Amino acid sequence: MSEITVQEISRLREKTGVGIVNAKKALVEANGDFDKAIEVIRKSGQKVAESKMSRVMREGYIGHYVHSNGKCAALVVVTCESDFVSASEPFRELIHDLAVHIAAANPRYLKPEDVPFEVLDKERDVARAQIAEAKKPAAIAEKIIEGKLEKFYEEHCLLHQKYIKDDSMSITDLINGAIQKLGENIQVREFVRVSL
Repeated sequence: MSEITVQEISRLREKTGVGIVNAKKALVEANGDFDKAIEVIRKSGQKVAESKMSRVMREGYIGHYVHSNGKCAALVVVTCESDFVSASEPFRELIHDLAVHIAAANPRYLKPEDVPFEVLDKERDVARAQIAEAKKPAAIAEKIIEGKLEKFYEEHCLLHQKYIKDDSMSITDLINGAIQKLGENIQVREFVRVSL
């Protein structure tokens, strides 16, 4: 493997927001492959996020976005652990990006656990009807139904949606990246989107 260059480290830092040491470590682990290095960072971000999940969050910020036509707006409540982080520029940028995403992507739920059972039952019934029409074997049918539910979550649950500014990552990946960068637990508590 060739030597990792400063330009490669800078490019990875710009894309992910991690520090110099973590960017270099990810590039070394990925043998210089930029896309693999991004995956390494995301996986380590998930580990960092999981280690911080039990911390108490008493601070946060309410972010907002109103579309330029004045016909769509979003509010999002994001919590963190300290007032230092809640006042930081990266945290405020994250919240703004989340509000813009909510306005554009129109999620109905925060996470899969928030989807009412009636809605899931209806989605399962629709999937079963489609499978019956296609005459799929029973062994495959359940996997297809689960796949359709995962697609439903990706379309309608904020934390599972693809980030509108970079569809190679989910909103959970975006938040985990901020957790890794800021060193605190960060969670979306609630959101609302309104439109004319």
